[in-house]
Amino acid sequence: MSRKASPTSNSTLINGKGRYPGGPVVPLAVIEVEPFKRYRLRIIAMSCHPDFTFSIDGHELLIIEADGQNTEPLLVDSLPIFAGQRYSAILVADKPIGNYWVRAEPSVVEGLTGFEGGINSAILRYVGAPEREPETDLAPSIRPLRETDLSPLGPGKNAPGFPWPGGADVVLNLFQDFEMSSLRFRINGVSWMPPSTPVLLQILSGARPGQDLLPTGSIYPLPPNKVIEISLPVASDLGMVRRHM
Repeated sequence: MSRKASPTSNSTLINGKGRYPGGPVVPLAVIEVEPFKRYRLRIIAMSCHPDFTFSIDGHELLIIEADGQNTEPLLVDSLPIFAGQRYSAILVADKPIGNYWVRAEPSVVEGLTGFEGGINSAILRYVGAPEREPETDLAPSIRPLRETDLSPLGPGKNAPGFPWPGGADVVLNLFQDFEMSSLRFRINGVSWMPPSTPVLLQILSGARPGQDLLPTGSIYPLPPNKVIEISLPVASDLGMVRRHM
């Protein structure tokens, strides 16, 4: 049985624009800022598989929101972001007027790394700077975002339940693995098998409950107003599977 490797991207788009090796030198996305103003950047990873490391040469980012939750301000100089994640960050335009590279480097396995020829890049341009590509260099990150450093902002910041493993009302262990014979991912030994009519439509119709529509173990009913603890261990021999908590 022949198996094809998963396709990988050869271009990263930032605001819909990007380049690929050997392709035309098309214009890159430009983020224009005025000196000494503060900007809220909404950073969204609209990818299917790759994760990215986002940064802007010479500038730090103040993280204030993650996935719709306001957070205690956290200053970083690079931002790892996974598929579907969203962050808000404050950028202070307090550097010399000029052009600076905006970088979004994909992970090694699922994308083409580096920035040669303007790949994986956009431009931060101060008003008054010449319309040309940056000449800035990528400095080593000394203050990358670590998600464990983020804290919710405001009242009710502490999660309910007891602060130790198993201290929630309901504990779910979701073990992920990959079955080579069927080429299917599984959670607790069950693969997703969609019915011909979407599950949600059938549930809304009232004809049948969701548990009757899918293989046993595909649906986990949860009680309302309870604290749910979810653990996601991954089989150690599956290099293609990445755990993200």
